[in-house]
Amino acid sequence: MARTRDTKNPAVLILADGTRFEGHAAGAVGITTGEIAFNTGMYGYQEIFTDPSYHHQILVMATAHVGNYGVHEAEVESGRVQIAGLVTKNFSSIASRVGGNGTLHDYMVRDEVVGICDLDTRALVRHIGQSGAMNAIICSDGTDESKLKEILQSVPSMKGMELSSEVTCVEAYDAPAIGDPQCKVALLDLGVKTNIVRCLTDRGCDVRVFPLNTTADEMLAWSPDGIMLSNGPGDPGAMLESIETVKELVASGKPIFGICLGHQVLALSQGLKTVKMFNGHRGVNHPIKNLITGKSEITSQNHGFVVDRDSVESNPSVEVTHTHLNDNTVAGIALKGKPVFSVQYHPEASAGPHDSRYLFDQFVENMMRVAVLA
Repeated sequence: MARTRDTKNPAVLILADGTRFEGHAAGAVGITTGEIAFNTGMYGYQEIFTDPSYHHQILVMATAHVGNYGVHEAEVESGRVQIAGLVTKNFSSIASRVGGNGTLHDYMVRDEVVGICDLDTRALVRHIGQSGAMNAIICSDGTDESKLKEILQSVPSMKGMELSSEVTCVEAYDAPAIGDPQCKVALLDLGVKTNIVRCLTDRGCDVRVFPLNTTADEMLAWSPDGIMLSNGPGDPGAMLESIETVKELVASGKPIFGICLGHQVLALSQGLKTVKMFNGHRGVNHPIKNLITGKSEITSQNHGFVVDRDSVESNPSVEVTHTHLNDNTVAGIALKGKPVFSVQYHPEASAGPHDSRYLFDQFVENMMRVAVLA
């Protein structure tokens, strides 16, 4: 159990390959484990930390300063801090901001999130970039390092780990449209961010958010005009029941829009493959090209798995619609002849640019068009 203590308590970060960094406690004091990853964004840390897609991950912030503007109740993507731990160069235990709701330190203590600061994050990010994703442990309670290494060895790999069940809603709930309702969207909650729901309600969608274990028949019984497959954490290949559910939803003929993990589960439901990346994409400045329009977008991303390009290109029923310009990974797909599409990145952003929010408009247009033809 984590406990509160001054942020200048000694702390240590140990990676699975034995690499070791010393620093000081940030947030709650205790021990935490998870897969270590880095985010290159320079703003929006509260939205990042509360994104359920980061569940079970220790997050390194590449930007040097974290916590200086505190936290705000309007800048959350879920009901709690989701990261397993935080690693940062400079951690501010005080905050200066008009309308703020406290410090990041107190926010992390509230949710018992252990962090470490005052270390060389440039060297750490460079090491992760060269060595790849791996598990790590943070300790700020003085536990002997031999014991920490034993704990670290027992931490399971992210590959093969199903985590959506730990962050999905317990029961279905409704989010009403802003203004006159235009359509109904059934959202399968794999670890949804608040702003995905908001981007739908802002466009006149009545949204019902369904838990992970909801069947296709239960979702379709609500008579939605379309289906949203949300983002979330973990390995999509471990979500066998969800893959079958999405396969049934596709067969219903309803318009479908998948984001991040929802994109990957959709791909798997159509016989495609997903693979774990050497290092994932996490940040707010990732360049994407829309192959349909020829236009490029700067996007917000957070994922450690990706749809295998060869499996898409060998499937005549699926086309690649978006590609990542840095490494040519698949960033979006569509099912030919069906109103079904998905993207690997986060069009709702939060944090990040709004270049891709047109995809929500495209989804609404698909629902309206199908409704007219019905």
